[in-house]
Amino acid sequence: MELLATGREADVFALDKSRVLRRMRRGTPIKWEADLAAHLRAHDYPVPAVLDVDGDDTVYERLSGPTMLDDLGDHPARLGPHARTLADLHRRLHSIPPPSFLPDGFGKGDTIVHHDLHPANVLITPTGPSVIDWTHATSGAGALDLALTWVILRTAELPSAGMDRAVQSAGRLLFLNRFLHAAGRSHARSALGDAVELRLLDPTLGHRERAAVERLGPRAA
Repeated sequence: MELLATGREADVFALDKSRVLRRMRRGTPIKWEADLAAHLRAHDYPVPAVLDVDGDDTVYERLSGPTMLDDLGDHPARLGPHARTLADLHRRLHSIPPPSFLPDGFGKGDTIVHHDLHPANVLITPTGPSVIDWTHATSGAGALDLALTWVILRTAELPSAGMDRAVQSAGRLLFLNRFLHAAGRSHARSALGDAVELRLLDPTLGHRERAAVERLGPRAA
């Protein structure tokens, strides 16, 4: 199988022109993922259809298009529209009632929390954006979801060095500010301390990213 993408917890392979397989590396199959995708699609939320689940393997419909993160790299002028799109994806998600089978998350809330809704998990397809990677979804508070995106955008490691790194850092901060303006900065800030605490529980964080989250902690208090 052709490897299409690799992440902290899973790899994605091409099965054919219409299907991809996501294989978890940590032995944590998500038994309710297909039901959650159906629930979201029933509420007109843009997610790939789950076609099959077998142990650690999940087969999805294959969508064409780059991630929002890759598209920003190729088209920096789209920063503003993409930031507004990301805020709108949060808004739409947080208007959907959580299904009864979704596990409870960190704190209390009455909506679906993605926990990882940032530009690398949004595909820009010919028919519009589509949100991927629902492994950590729970019920919870929408403000926490926004705050987690804030923490991720502010602290995720940048791949390049030197001037490229400086440009990326400035662009990331501009994107974050545009996102928070569209999503509601004060609403997100109300859960920022919880988001820092929750992010630090992630065992896949690298040393530098963990240190960045810890530095953000006092500013979130």
